[in-house]
Amino acid sequence: MKFARWGERGAERPAVIDEAGNLRDLSPQIGDIYPGRSIFLGPGAPLNEIDIASLPLVDPTARLACPLAGVGKFVAIGLNYRDHAEEAGLPIPEEPVIFMKAPSCISGPTDNVRLPRGSEMMDWEAELGIVIGRRTRYVEEEECLAHIAGYVLVNDLSERHDQMQRGGTWDKGKSHDGFGPIGPWFVTADELDPAAGIPLVTTVNGKRMQNGSTANMIFSVTALVAYVSRFMTLEPGDIITTGTPAGVGLGQRPDPVFLREGDLLELDGGPLGTQRQHIIASL
Repeated sequence: MKFARWGERGAERPAVIDEAGNLRDLSPQIGDIYPGRSIFLGPGAPLNEIDIASLPLVDPTARLACPLAGVGKFVAIGLNYRDHAEEAGLPIPEEPVIFMKAPSCISGPTDNVRLPRGSEMMDWEAELGIVIGRRTRYVEEEECLAHIAGYVLVNDLSERHDQMQRGGTWDKGKSHDGFGPIGPWFVTADELDPAAGIPLVTTVNGKRMQNGSTANMIFSVTALVAYVSRFMTLEPGDIITTGTPAGVGLGQRPDPVFLREGDLLELDGGPLGTQRQHIIASL
């Protein structure tokens, strides 16, 4: 199934996507979308016994929010596609590269994104996000699918100067406000197999820049969950965003291309849905 959240900031409401692709309002039945909790509509009635088509329609022009409430950790993986590591001029990692994005950077899939103050190297990264559904600690790879609630489309926006030239870890360039658009929806794990290939396509001002597939990840979804679980306990609702294929602005030749005020950024994740962000001036 596919779940979404809609409404203005601070007043988001849960929704489910029906077979025709319409948003149906879940707010009369449940409080919000929390992975790892059984979702019930009404007193004890499981979701699969409800006539989704009978739920109220959501205005298709309503703002879409991050499709998950209460995201805890926002874990990110770097250089998980060989072609991206090569375009960045960095060695192919022997183990997954882990960094963190602050949950405060999370935004909706069509929210405007402000340039950070003084930004000259703002970049895009279309990625598959893994949503954790159960407490996960020291889990073996063959057990990991049972710990995954589903998947989301993530734009791991990056300020490359802050990331690479300010010292310390990558986190400095990854956590500016708005640098974590997620959605438009959360797809439950039974509907997708990332190993079979989920497209990750990015266009900037109508020009295609990224055209990758999750089938080409160096470390698989299950390998990443198992690996990360050795360094931190993963809780329901935590997200692991799994790296980006080639085609980021930093990798453009002969000269890098970075985002500027007025640019339009569009991401297409196939069954994960699409995102659309306008880049606006810094505060």
